[in-house]
Order: sequence, then structure tokens, then C-alpha cells
Amino acid sequence: MIKIDNHINDEPEYYQLSVGGEIDASSSIHLEEGLKNAMQASKKIIVDLAELEYISSAGLGVFMSIIQELDNQNIKFIIYGMAPKVYEVFEILGLNQLISIKKDKEEALEAIK
Repeated sequence: MIKIDNHINDEPEYYQLSVGGEIDASSSIHLEEGLKNAMQASKKIIVDLAELEYISSAGLGVFMSIIQELDNQNIKFIIYGMAPKVYEVFEILGLNQLISIKKDKEEALEAIK
């Protein structure tokens, strides 16, 4: 089961999406919807994955599918707080080379300035 929360911060301005639980084929549509909403709302997005326990290939595909759109729309997009096993999956697929990944929220906010 996936849990997604969002928050728009005014100062500094950014959109925060927090994703927890498990992302599989049936729940990846909710992740995609959350990311698309974030992309419509802000040009600066941080995604907290600290509570994410599992991500399937469908979930990874959602992140892969937005990479070009983020670039085209000039959106700053940063993921942070990944558990080592989740980061390892991103690293194996090379997503850590395509998406900015930071250790914690402090690093993410510094990078999104």
C-alpha cells in the first residue's frame, strides 16, 4: 500500500511530496498522479522517500517516464531520504545519474535553491 502526502511551502517556495509504503504495479498510478500534480503546481519539487519500503519496476518506470518532461519544463526535482535498499535499485538502473538524489531534506533544500 502506498501513502502520498503533499505540501506547498511558501518560503522558500517548493512543493514537497512524501511517499511511503510500497509502490507496485497497482499503486504506481497514484505515484504518477502525485508527481504530475506536483509538476503542475511548482517548478521546484522535493520528494521524500524516507518511508518508502519497496518500489517495483512499475514505480521506477514512473520516475523514468517524467525525466524528459522535468527537463522540458525546467523543473528542479530532487529525491531524498531513500533507504539503502531503495537507493541501490535506483543506482542499478542508473537513475541516480538522471535524477538528483540527496541524503536528507536539508541537502535537498540547499540543492533546490
